[in-house]
Amino acid sequence: MTALILLGLAYLALRAVYRVGNRFFHRFVSPRPAEDILTIVAASIATGVSAQGMWRFSGDVLGFDGPLRLLLFAFIEVAVITSAVRARRNMRENYSAGIDGIAVWTLTGLSAVLSSMDARSVAEALFRLAAPLVAAWLWERGMAIERHRITGRARIHWRLTPERMLVRVGLAEASDRTASEVDAHRRLTRVALAAKRARALREAGASDRKMRAALIKLDRAMDQAVEHTGLAVDTDRQEALLSQIGALYNTSALIDLSPPVPWAPEEPRASAELSPARSLAYDEDEDEEVEVVETALPVVDTAQRAALMRAAREYWDKQIERKFVPRAADIAHETGITLATAREYRALWKLEPQAHALIEAAYNEHGIIDTGTFPAIETPERVLTVNGSSRSL
Repeated sequence: MTALILLGLAYLALRAVYRVGNRFFHRFVSPRPAEDILTIVAASIATGVSAQGMWRFSGDVLGFDGPLRLLLFAFIEVAVITSAVRARRNMRENYSAGIDGIAVWTLTGLSAVLSSMDARSVAEALFRLAAPLVAAWLWERGMAIERHRITGRARIHWRLTPERMLVRVGLAEASDRTASEVDAHRRLTRVALAAKRARALREAGASDRKMRAALIKLDRAMDQAVEHTGLAVDTDRQEALLSQIGALYNTSALIDLSPPVPWAPEEPRASAELSPARSLAYDEDEDEEVEVVETALPVVDTAQRAALMRAAREYWDKQIERKFVPRAADIAHETGITLATAREYRALWKLEPQAHALIEAAYNEHGIIDTGTFPAIETPERVLTVNGSSRSL
């Protein structure tokens, strides 16, 4: 009877363990790729090796024993796992492991060094050093793969790769040119450099011996180019050679170039912009159309233009805080910028939430659509101005 009860309890225990394991497998293991599972298994084994080394270190070096040793021996491994979990969460939210990623490597190295200090041989010390570092490397590679899967791009591009090293020493090509194209380009370059050398010697008044040597070198380079590149009949190669010679002969002209400055003020586009421009606006107090004469300001440098823009922005923000939406004419009058520039700024700034809310309220309450020229609108509570400023608050 007792045996049957024990068998029944064992069966129920095995069944419960099977259900828990099956649920755990389908929830956590099955959705993951095989490499992630292997990474977790290998990292767990390596962490166990490191923890066993810390167990011996805490007993032999620190003198811990009993419950104290059991509670304190693996605090670094727990900190490593905690930092790894935090780093993975940071990577999923911010696409970067952050300081927790650095902490994983730092704590792993510390655990490896401490566990290897109590080794009994060099081989054991190397093994205890390698185990935590292997776990950290597997974690780092898993993070990199997941980062690439989420963001669609790699984290860094290595400067030292086999391809770049082969290109650096001349054993590989960075472009997709064929061997014949590379050889032809190098032979044409030799001709151009030899011609530049001979010309420089002649202009410098070099001796006959140096001139003869330079001309012999030029003649030899030309013979090889004609023989191996088809320079005599290939018009594309002839144009390429002339282009190289033209660039080499006129190197000194680079000193006198005046390239455009990217951050220089824009030049006036047409003469019409230089003449006074007349535009229609509405007066603040009346609905009658009045003519506002806009005169183009002289061209200013970048610093002055930035100062004018800051002044316009400060005026705009101040009026928005007072529940006003200034007109373009008001911005131009208060800050000194042109009316056209004020219109451009206003068209962008009125899309901001606070200004848009004021314009929306004016439309809902008064049915007026903002065009940049409407007068002030007065409300019972506070003054709300869609396209102008008010006299009172």
